[in-house]
Amino acid sequence: SMTGKWGFMGEYSVQVSELFDSHQGRNQGSETDSTFRAGIQKQQQSKDSVFFRDGVRRIDFVLSYVDDKDGERKQERRRVFEANLVKVGLELEIEDKSESDDRKTYFVKIHAPWEVLATYADVLKIKVPFKANDIPDNSEMPMNWLSTPFRLPEPIMQPEPDFFTAPFNKSKSDFFLIEDRDKFFLPSTRNRIVYYILSRCSYIRDECGERDKKGIKRLLNNSTYTAAFPLHDSRYWTKSKDVNCDSDRYNLYKYWAGFFSFFKEQPLNLIRKYYGEKIGLYFAWLGFYTEMLFFAAVVGTLCFVYGVLTYDDNEWSKEICSDEIGGNIVMCPLCDKKCGFWKLNTTCNSSWQSHLFDNVGTVFFAIFMGIWVTLFLEFWKRRQARLEYEWDLVDFEEEQQQLQLRPEYETKCNSRKLNRITQEMEPYLPITSKCARICLSGATVLLWISLIIACIIGVIAYRLAVYAAFASIMKDSPTSNLEVVGPYITPQLATSVTASCINFVIIMILNLMYERVAVWITDMEIPKTHLEYENKLTVKMFLFQFVNYYSSCFYVAFFKGKFVGYPGDYAYMFGKWSKLRNEECDPGGCLIELTTQLVIVMTGKQVWGNIQEALVPWLMNWWASRKARSYPESLYSRWEQDHDLQGFGQLGLFYEYLEMVIQFGFITLFVASFPLAPLLALFNNIIEIRVDAWKLTTQFRRPVAAKAHCIGAWEEILNGMAVLSVVTNAFIVAFTSDMIPRLVYMYAYQPEGEMNMKGYINNSLSVFNISEIPLPNRYRDYRNPPGHENQYSHTMQFWHILAAKLAFIIIMEHVVFLVKYFVAWMIPDVPSDVKARVKRERYLVQEYLHNYEVEKLKIQLSQQSHSECTCTPMIYPSLTKHEVLSECL
Repeated sequence: SMTGKWGFMGEYSVQVSELFDSHQGRNQGSETDSTFRAGIQKQQQSKDSVFFRDGVRRIDFVLSYVDDKDGERKQERRRVFEANLVKVGLELEIEDKSESDDRKTYFVKIHAPWEVLATYADVLKIKVPFKANDIPDNSEMPMNWLSTPFRLPEPIMQPEPDFFTAPFNKSKSDFFLIEDRDKFFLPSTRNRIVYYILSRCSYIRDECGERDKKGIKRLLNNSTYTAAFPLHDSRYWTKSKDVNCDSDRYNLYKYWAGFFSFFKEQPLNLIRKYYGEKIGLYFAWLGFYTEMLFFAAVVGTLCFVYGVLTYDDNEWSKEICSDEIGGNIVMCPLCDKKCGFWKLNTTCNSSWQSHLFDNVGTVFFAIFMGIWVTLFLEFWKRRQARLEYEWDLVDFEEEQQQLQLRPEYETKCNSRKLNRITQEMEPYLPITSKCARICLSGATVLLWISLIIACIIGVIAYRLAVYAAFASIMKDSPTSNLEVVGPYITPQLATSVTASCINFVIIMILNLMYERVAVWITDMEIPKTHLEYENKLTVKMFLFQFVNYYSSCFYVAFFKGKFVGYPGDYAYMFGKWSKLRNEECDPGGCLIELTTQLVIVMTGKQVWGNIQEALVPWLMNWWASRKARSYPESLYSRWEQDHDLQGFGQLGLFYEYLEMVIQFGFITLFVASFPLAPLLALFNNIIEIRVDAWKLTTQFRRPVAAKAHCIGAWEEILNGMAVLSVVTNAFIVAFTSDMIPRLVYMYAYQPEGEMNMKGYINNSLSVFNISEIPLPNRYRDYRNPPGHENQYSHTMQFWHILAAKLAFIIIMEHVVFLVKYFVAWMIPDVPSDVKARVKRERYLVQEYLHNYEVEKLKIQLSQQSHSECTCTPMIYPSLTKHEVLSECL
């Protein structure tokens, strides 16, 4: 029954009064409400309530803590900290542990009154509206009705009217459009201001003289408090019953987080309003990236379709598969001892498969993707510039809370020096200690990268060793009798698939281990600010994951089959004693193996990532709220519901960006080998947006709103990968694909002088005589036959092909780079209408402030005695209005 959770209701008022009496200074200024609160039973409050017990003051932040046995120091810290919060004007209300679902947790609810909000809005220069936007919106597109199925309701897309804004000034509060003080600052702005205060409030008495003992982060680190979070405004599956409370969380869940909304636009303004600009920018970038992927996916699919449609025109595959040509060509063994001689037509199926990806369309698609990357980055800059204006980030500088010293830095740095700007003594890390830590950190990163390379070498050794085993097993294998898949299961395919799967497992294990190592060595470096911490961690994690995810693809693309030697003088991995002969490519080329590697690693990572992102938080929340589920729903308060959710850490977005940037590398660095990669990425991202939205809306506490004017260091990483992708794709087409050797043969070595590929296979193979076998053996290379004066040395055709490959690389890179730079030059980073709006807003700020000051001075002077001054008041008697505004115009 109802008393199962809360005991006798009559105890409630006694517990509240005793709690407030025992926590002197915690709720000063609210004694007049004590009798009123004592008469209210918790059941009478809505479980969706985001207000104090008086139903008027909004809860802007919640702190939670648990009393432990040796918690006297923690109690003292909390007492001083909460007293200092009251001193700066915040209002507190305590929920006793007997009222919580686990009977252990206390909750401290915090409300920021108008005076506090106005003061810190002035300090933080938060932009607020002063005039309705009077610039007409001419952004209507022709045939706009076609986008109707993808639109969301206007109140969801535009939850706030469009205003011109200016930094808030408390002394000029009547200059701004303030209709209702309680609703003037958005809840996200309110929780940002309160968090700013919490991060600077001291928890040591002033007489102790320890100025660095402050901030909620340090109190969370030393377990004085267990959690600190702003509240969601309602349950996600139903609207709030309180008419004074918005239901933005419900609207986000209904219109954004549902999977069946995958074809709808994202309510970015509502995301920004509820979660802040930093999270809003992530989803804006992810949505824009997904939109641009659509065009890459369409072109990539068309290139694949071209490969399918030209399937029957594949002359070299016909020669491989024919009994007259491929059936009569005996090939040298692909490994020592266990591998036997084999007929060329046994690679018939892999040759047909390779054609699907290795055709003329591959070259076109590689060039297209080089240009697409540039268009994506340039158009994103324009989109970002528009959001900067719409979200009041144009003049944004990194907030002080981003640049404040980290608690760990203050704790571990015992030395002090004078800050020339603040003229205060602050902790610093001596240069010798800093260099030593950086060197140790760099050595650790190199060690782990070496470990990855060692694992990759191990996988390569596995491929070499297992290929021989598969080759001997599959001679009389029952798989060859299978009707559908039997002909496709070859030793090469079995080796490639199993090696790729093993490589993927190793990647995921190393990834999990390195995440902890990266955080540990970044902590060891003791970065000074949170921004510096995030940047250092970004570099370490990206560098490691770049090597981890892409090294196996680089091996297949640029090393496999390139250093194999020739019969009688084969190259071995660790020397001849190892008996591990370097791998050769099929006569159809290594491109199909690169495709296999890319599909397994890319698809496996995306599927595993989505399962992990959705399942882990859900299971943890299910476990955390297991006790509360047995209690009546009406007693499960808003702060308890949110407390049982997962915390969205400071690095929450870091891992989301990292996942998408690694995917970006797959679809750009190796896209020449797999034109369907953008299509797979598109499907993944459509799911990714909704999974991220779902978990953020339903599985995580509401994050503290934070500002950011761009996607940060990731933009530079994307630019670097865009440049690298042009180089890698040029090399893939030149050296991994067989495109260039075929073109050289067709234009220069076709014996009949015709523009076709007849005889190409025979031309691409070299002869090696073994006296015991009547037919000469072949191997894949361009070398002189036995009996030639330079037998087994490279032919002139080899050097012609090499020259053509290098020429293609140079030409493709220069063409793509020229187009890239031309496109980047043609597309301005900031749209012209945004520039006009920014100028218009700055002009209006100057004009309105000028008029405001003039009117204010007139009123002041009119109130003075007429005998003292009878002249006409002017604030700028020597300047015309045009001169005053010339600066901003």
